Amino acid sequence: MQRRWRDLRKIEQVQLQSVVMWHTVPWIFFLSWCALPVGLGLRHEPAAQVLGWSMIAVAALQCVQINRSLRRALDHYLGHAEFPRRDLALMLCLCLLGFGLALALRRVDGIEDGVLVLGVLFLITPYAEALGFALSIRNFFRHLAVLVVVLVAAFAAVGARGGELVGVGALVAAGGMLSLLTSRCGAWTLSVMWEAERARETESRLAVAEERLRFGRDLHDVMGRNLAVIALKSELAVQLARRGRPEAVDQMVEVQRIAQETQREIRDVVRGYREAELGAELAGAQGVLEAAGIRCRVTGANDPSERRLPPAVQAALGWVVREGTTNVLRHGDAETCAITVSVTEGRTELTIENDGAPEAPVGSGGSGLRGLRERLATVGGTLEHTSAQGRFRLTALVPLPETGRPDRTSAPTDAVPRTPETKAS
Repeated sequence: MQRRWRDLRKIEQVQLQSVVMWHTVPWIFFLSWCALPVGLGLRHEPAAQVLGWSMIAVAALQCVQINRSLRRALDHYLGHAEFPRRDLALMLCLCLLGFGLALALRRVDGIEDGVLVLGVLFLITPYAEALGFALSIRNFFRHLAVLVVVLVAAFAAVGARGGELVGVGALVAAGGMLSLLTSRCGAWTLSVMWEAERARETESRLAVAEERLRFGRDLHDVMGRNLAVIALKSELAVQLARRGRPEAVDQMVEVQRIAQETQREIRDVVRGYREAELGAELAGAQGVLEAAGIRCRVTGANDPSERRLPPAVQAALGWVVREGTTNVLRHGDAETCAITVSVTEGRTELTIENDGAPEAPVGSGGSGLRGLRERLATVGGTLEHTSAQGRFRLTALVPLPETGRPDRTSAPTDAVPRTPETKAS
């Protein structure tokens, strides 16, 4: 059970806790306001015993019915189910039956008026709780006002006068207001939280869609221009070949060169190398996380040494930022996230740490983490991740080649990392 509770999102935990409370509160009121005081306060006459215990049984049936219909009523309030008309009709019948037994019990003088008051106070609460979920605030008060008038008239018909009638009306109104507060306020809070959760999921999907649009735009820029040039040069080569001109060979050589260049550019787009500036990735990650309601703190992004990292290192770390941000949005229920970039003389360290991580054994990670390890391996980097006490930490370490180390006296922005061939030479 504890594992299942931890696996739930926070909004689901809040909803489960609220549902348990709504199931429990009517029974607490039933025991403290109806069953115990009425059961112990009944006179020993047979009529009083029959009417009193019948009223207690009807009150218990009200608790059973509100528990059975609670999920449907809540779903209706959240917009997931139809209006619970049958449930409300049954709750109204039980409520009126309970008040009818209370009136009969008063008529035979089978219980003291002070004890009967508690029973009357309870009888309205289950029905009012059902109304609180099903109706708007204005309609709720209309129904409650009609019920108060009917019950006051019924008590007047059995001999209640003056202050007693005012007390009955006040008790029914107070019980209805109490049920409205315990049901409607919690349901409204849940609806607001679900709307925020849906907005957060929409933000996550929009972030993914934006990345896809960026990829599609870059691919169009590469393919559209180059394919148009290839088509024109191919057509020119065909015309020259038909005329027996030797320049056709030169045009086809140019077509071959453009096609090879296009292949290289497409690979760059797919690998994300065309937008490999680490600072831009950090700023984008912070913006997306804060838009999703997650407080994000980025440290070290404005360090001049970070801007002088080799392009290959920035590309690899940029992918770590992208994948780490996606994990924060999609997994767990984070409230805070800290991204730190630390550049020293020998290495660069990027850390992404967030709370709200699901409790799960730390293993080799998913395909996203495996892909990051492969990307970091191309620049000699490593990737580590830990998960403990609801916090997830992702750490990328990349050693800096001699020509790519930060230099406080110069800014080699066009430095190129050494390739294996360069090192061998």
